[in-house]
Amino acid sequence: MGLRKDIWRVGIVDSPLPAILERGTLEGLPVVWTPPMRSFCFRADPFGLWRDGRLHVFVEDYDHRVRVGSIDVFIYDAAFNLQEQRKALQTPWHLSYPYVFEADGQTWMLPEAHHSGRLTLYRAVNFPDQWEEAAVIPLGEDIAVDATPFFHDGLWWLFYTPARRPAAPVGELHLAYAPNLLGPWQRHPSNPVRLDNASTRPGGTPCVVGGKVVLPVQDCTHTYGGAIRPLIFDELSPQKVITHAGAAIRRPASYAPYTEGMHTLAAAGNVTLIDVKYTNLSAHGLGLQAWREIKKLVRKIPPRA
Repeated sequence: MGLRKDIWRVGIVDSPLPAILERGTLEGLPVVWTPPMRSFCFRADPFGLWRDGRLHVFVEDYDHRVRVGSIDVFIYDAAFNLQEQRKALQTPWHLSYPYVFEADGQTWMLPEAHHSGRLTLYRAVNFPDQWEEAAVIPLGEDIAVDATPFFHDGLWWLFYTPARRPAAPVGELHLAYAPNLLGPWQRHPSNPVRLDNASTRPGGTPCVVGGKVVLPVQDCTHTYGGAIRPLIFDELSPQKVITHAGAAIRRPASYAPYTEGMHTLAAAGNVTLIDVKYTNLSAHGLGLQAWREIKKLVRKIPPRA
């Protein structure tokens, strides 16, 4: 990890996702930001659902000092006044990208948790902060990153990037599909369906625009989460996938200093959730990195006989 640390901030944009995709910019749209964060921490990867007239915004809550994320939920009234904040999901491994959605009369969450070695689908027991493991989605040797489910044309689709160690030099987009949310899932025979650092890693909720599926994807050409682009599926079937990417969604200068990246664009009814970042180089961060390097060296020193 570099010396500069990403600091992300979550906002609620008062505009539906298809309108933002059509405009190609967030300029001029009202935005409400989540509350100030703790020092050296960030919130990112927002996804949301409306329930009983209140907006529930699920986010990754991350502390650079411990490097393990968990999932928080912020609850807003219809006027975007914050009502409360709760811890929604916490595990021994890192969690992020809390993709929440409704299907089959249930509420589900499919968080990013590739450090656990599996892709676990959760079902709400008591929305919004009590969840149970409902299923593990098997994808062969693939361990999915930022897995994004979407129902279209009678099938469930799963868009994801596979975890690679060491990291792959070029971004990959993979697909799987199933007749039901709980499976059986089948990986697409054309995987990877797209190779490109600018338009492969999922970054939000898919939608249908002009009869075509559009998936927000991250542009990581110059930096992780540098921007969001719409990835348009000109053809999407179990036999064939054809895609092309649109231009990056522009961020207003008024977001400064959070103008160095954006890697989520998620629909929540008539609003859209975003996250934007700046990179921080501080004495605190340098000291933290130095302490980690010292601990690595100490672990390598053999014990005395």
